[in-house]
Amino acid sequence: MTSAQLPPLSGRVALVTGASRGIGFGVAEAFVARGDRVCITGRNEDALKEAVEKLGSERVIGVAGKAHDLDHQSEAVERTMEAFGRLDHLVNNAGTNPVFGPIADLDLNVARKVFETNVISALGLAQKAWHAWQKENGGAIVNIASIAGLAPSPFIGAYGVSKAAMINLTQQLAYEFAPKVRVNAIAPAVVKTKFAQALYEGREEEAAAGYPLGRLGVPSDIGGAAAFLTSEQSDWVTGQTLVVDGGLFLKAGV
Repeated sequence: MTSAQLPPLSGRVALVTGASRGIGFGVAEAFVARGDRVCITGRNEDALKEAVEKLGSERVIGVAGKAHDLDHQSEAVERTMEAFGRLDHLVNNAGTNPVFGPIADLDLNVARKVFETNVISALGLAQKAWHAWQKENGGAIVNIASIAGLAPSPFIGAYGVSKAAMINLTQQLAYEFAPKVRVNAIAPAVVKTKFAQALYEGREEEAAAGYPLGRLGVPSDIGGAAAFLTSEQSDWVTGQTLVVDGGLFLKAGV
């Protein structure tokens, strides 16, 4: 997006984790499109730089690091405040799912890693955003959960349990951070990203056949939902989990 194409500034600032690609990039793209300034994070510095350039370096900065690293969390919040002077919206999108198999055989050290990245990092960033800006000035937090956190998900059990914890974390934060800050979650079904590739690669038509809307999700679907949950249109919505699943759960009955 060139300078001439940029929308007027909204006056709002967002921090989006895990945003060098996939869902996080889609969320950041939606925010930039409405005039927000954005800080994005990601593990790979080169991929992050490329994402910043695509989004527009006039309004976007990147901070490389691992989501669960406390120093990285502090740096991301501090750099956002230094660059833009405020932090209205936090989107906790960074996540991991390094195992595929029955939970009965799950290595507990792997389970700890999943929770550290998917849940504890989200809590840490929420705390830091709260103390840096939101406690006094308000704002919104969106946690990217999953439909795997709402129902059993064979072979990705640790991921599903961590996302269920994230949904409950959303409710806890919503209760404690009210009335200044609204906190909601988004629970996507399968979205076409590198992260979820194993769930549809080589069989996308078959995978999409189970969705009443006839297709898998794309990052912009989640970007639009995040934009809504951080907008004035959702000012009376907090503690909720918005399921964005192409109608998949409609087929969960008998």
